[in-house]
Amino acid sequence: MAGRACGVAVSVLLTVCGVSGCGAVAERRDDVRETAAVFEQALGEGAYDRVCAVLAPATVEELEQSAGSPCAKALSEEAPQPGGPVRRTDVYGNQARAVLSSDTLFLSHFTSGWRVVAAGCEPRPREPYRCRIKGG
Repeated sequence: MAGRACGVAVSVLLTVCGVSGCGAVAERRDDVRETAAVFEQALGEGAYDRVCAVLAPATVEELEQSAGSPCAKALSEEAPQPGGPVRRTDVYGNQARAVLSSDTLFLSHFTSGWRVVAAGCEPRPREPYRCRIKGG
């Protein structure tokens, strides 16, 4: 009887862990989708200071170094176009991809939340994406 009780307890524990694990993945996808939407809305409004706030630190640094000006000014000069609504998100641990109507964003998870590492990314056959905005 003790063996059966232990087996039932293990089954219940595995079921609960499995369900909560799925919830965590869905929650992470939702967070990625929300970050991508905030990025796209700010981009569409030309609110480049808000766009910069959603970028990863290394991406801001790379953008500022290559442009020789602060992030918001560099973005206003480049004038990247919004990619539209999020169609799909893929989360792999602390990395994610958000596929938009006409763009792909790559994101990383930091202690402060999800941040855009690369944007303006185009797929290339058998090669890595080419991104207009990216970190070093």
